Amino acid sequence: MPYSKISQVAHYLPEQVVSNQALADILDTNDEWISSRTGIKNRRISQNQSTSDLASQVALQLLEKSGMKAETIDFIIVATISADSIMPSVAAKVQATIGATNAFAFDLTAACSGFVFALAMADKLISSGAYCNGLVIGAETLSKSLDWTDRSTAVLFGDGAGGVLLESSEQKHILAESLNTDGSRGSSLTSGQNSLNSPFSEKSDSDPFIHMDGRAIFDFAIRDVSKNIKQLIEDSGLEKDGIDYFLLHQANQRILDKMARKIACPREKFLENMMDYGNTSAASIPILLSESVAKGSILLDGSQVVLFSGFGGGLTWGSLIVKI
Repeated sequence: MPYSKISQVAHYLPEQVVSNQALADILDTNDEWISSRTGIKNRRISQNQSTSDLASQVALQLLEKSGMKAETIDFIIVATISADSIMPSVAAKVQATIGATNAFAFDLTAACSGFVFALAMADKLISSGAYCNGLVIGAETLSKSLDWTDRSTAVLFGDGAGGVLLESSEQKHILAESLNTDGSRGSSLTSGQNSLNSPFSEKSDSDPFIHMDGRAIFDFAIRDVSKNIKQLIEDSGLEKDGIDYFLLHQANQRILDKMARKIACPREKFLENMMDYGNTSAASIPILLSESVAKGSILLDGSQVVLFSGFGGGLTWGSLIVKI
């Protein structure tokens, strides 16, 4: 039976850095207020690049690093909630940009859990034996979904993309998974409400912006996601000490602090970069992974075990334990 493994990683970020002070110039906020509540100091905001542009840059890097030809790629999955358009998909645009003429491509929408969900789906495609490799990318330009007069959301999010090349392997690398959704709590975090608009229907309201019940999402992450991670480790048969690093969705530094205590693992194992990039939704985990490889924390040689965990709109949450 074939398995899948992460063989290459890459990330790409817009050049423009927007600091907390820059936001204080346009909003009723300040650096201390943002930093103390979130840990965020800066974020990247795209000036002229779309989500597909960011994702395509990641895909090109993955091809260059691996030495693979684009036409040998079997599939492309892009996790995003900020697509350029409903159709064509971001993944289809990436496929065209890089010339992956033999790949099928589609987007997956699971908000901040998107990369974890997409990686789990890609693993099944390769494990089926029908496909040998694929690109899994998380990419967002959340800046276009923000109400820039609302300090409760505008200070939190940023733009960016990250991804992996997944290839067939004779050894099992994705050791355990747990994917979850609770749509009954979906109103806690919403974006992109589309209205009814036809001659045959009553008109309804549309709202393109992100809205969040911050307390509800904070409590959900601490309670449900921590429980999910602890249960997954237990079910996997691994010891907590056997997890080298935890790469969690980068939403809030205080969430990571509390999760580390709840899971009872050393805080230094919970890698972070939200101070530089803010919450990049589906892109946050692959950006963190790629940066960690670049810094030498993660070796990408099969000698380490990491736990990915994403959580956000839907509500969705999911975790993977991966030998990497």
